Amino acid sequence: MGGNGALDWRPMGPGDAAGWAGLMNAISAADRDWEYFSEQDLLEDFSDPYLDFARGSMAAYHEGTMAGYGLLQCRTSAEPVHDMRYHGGVHPAYRGRGLGGRLLDWAGTAAISLHQERYAGRPLSLSGSCLAHNAAAVALYAAHGYRPSRWFHGMTRDLSAALPEAPAPAGVDVADLTPDRWEDARLIRNDALRDHWGSTEDPADAWEHAMAASAVQPDLSFLAYSGGEPLGLVISHEYEAYNEAFGGRDLYVALVATRRAARRRGIASALLVRALAGARAAGFSSASLGVDADSPTGALGLYQRAGFTVMLTSVTHTKPLLAAQPDGSPRAGY
Repeated sequence: MGGNGALDWRPMGPGDAAGWAGLMNAISAADRDWEYFSEQDLLEDFSDPYLDFARGSMAAYHEGTMAGYGLLQCRTSAEPVHDMRYHGGVHPAYRGRGLGGRLLDWAGTAAISLHQERYAGRPLSLSGSCLAHNAAAVALYAAHGYRPSRWFHGMTRDLSAALPEAPAPAGVDVADLTPDRWEDARLIRNDALRDHWGSTEDPADAWEHAMAASAVQPDLSFLAYSGGEPLGLVISHEYEAYNEAFGGRDLYVALVATRRAARRRGIASALLVRALAGARAAGFSSASLGVDADSPTGALGLYQRAGFTVMLTSVTHTKPLLAAQPDGSPRAGY
């Protein structure tokens, strides 16, 4: 990308992690968002096998400050469509200069190149999210041809409030999430999320990267088994940058999943409450999580019964970029 006044445009590298964290946290503070990250959190993204920072990232810098960024995330499959994800934002001090639009334009071009390398001939769409109350961001996506496709809630719970009773069902045993059970956890995750919007299977390399993240709290993450068969899963995270921003230890419930054949037996509730009880005993003051507002498994109701309430809503916007022709070759603009 060319210059924009005194701005320097280039891809992000590991040495930019601190500046990237500063940018993202400034955006969250200004927009009343809930995502706060440390330099270490973001450094770990550079080893993600589905992120190509050299060709799939772009940032604008001004006198050493990261003013805006865009990042593309390939998915693990293109069935039926490769719905690539866009993450991006502009520092509050640099808004109103067209940076957000330039980043979306860059993303639309870069996404096609990355897609054709992985899934040549398959259809491609690009999705990005913003807070529903951020009218400027909603309008920016619309102006660039994106349309709302899904809504997600960020939910929170005060851990000083009483927890519901949710014992494990008869015949179900609960075990800690240890490295020797990572593959069981992946099996649960992939089976449970097959009917979820926008979900693709996690292959072994992507799952290993996710499990090795420093935010994962193995002592507050559990699996459910019956007769040795893995059935359910809860994975918990803790983010120090979030704790600093909100003034207390928060348990982020990154994933609650039950294999489809084991649903409606109370397994998810039992695992969730176990994690919450453990967090409270360990000194956490709150818990948070994200949920698809139209989850086919009724996850929103599960979390509400566990005492979570909606604190904000984000909307995912999607734009078709390539459609497959009858001969399998891609065609732009569908």
